[in-house]
Amino acid sequence: MFTPKLNKNPLHNNNRHLERHIVLVAPEIHWNTGNIGRTCLATGTYLHIIKPLGFSLDSREVQRAGLDYWDRVKLTLWEDFNAFELEMAPKEDEIAVFSKKGAAPFWSMPSPVRLFLIFGSETKGLPEEILNKYADATFYIPITTDTRSLNLSTAAGIALYESLRLAEPFHGWPQEK
Repeated sequence: MFTPKLNKNPLHNNNRHLERHIVLVAPEIHWNTGNIGRTCLATGTYLHIIKPLGFSLDSREVQRAGLDYWDRVKLTLWEDFNAFELEMAPKEDEIAVFSKKGAAPFWSMPSPVRLFLIFGSETKGLPEEILNKYADATFYIPITTDTRSLNLSTAAGIALYESLRLAEPFHGWPQEK
């Protein structure tokens, strides 16, 4: 039976510290943002939220979805996408844009040390200008035609954990033997 060696310090890969960022552009549903915040905290990932929002970050629902972890999320709120780009200055190979209109399956996204996973709003997706600017970095998560899309927090979790697949396994809770 194989028992992997687990690291309590997340996001390390062959002595490289992997830096992950989830970017939500104009999220509309507080539960999704709260759930994504909790996932970010669980993985050591930064959360960037681009205005406008369809809710208040101070709302009880966001904090309830993020449970008592919300105040520990590494959160940055941006006025617009341009401000985010100017300050964070992601390189071309550090961007993975997610859309059902994506050009390639999410399994083929890059795995640089620093990676920004960018998602649009629940009802509108990403603005065309972002999709056009990063056309060569657009990815999709395969779904059937039986549904319009995946839930935003589900899609963010799938993409984030896939981006961490090559990292040394980590787990913060002791395992029973």
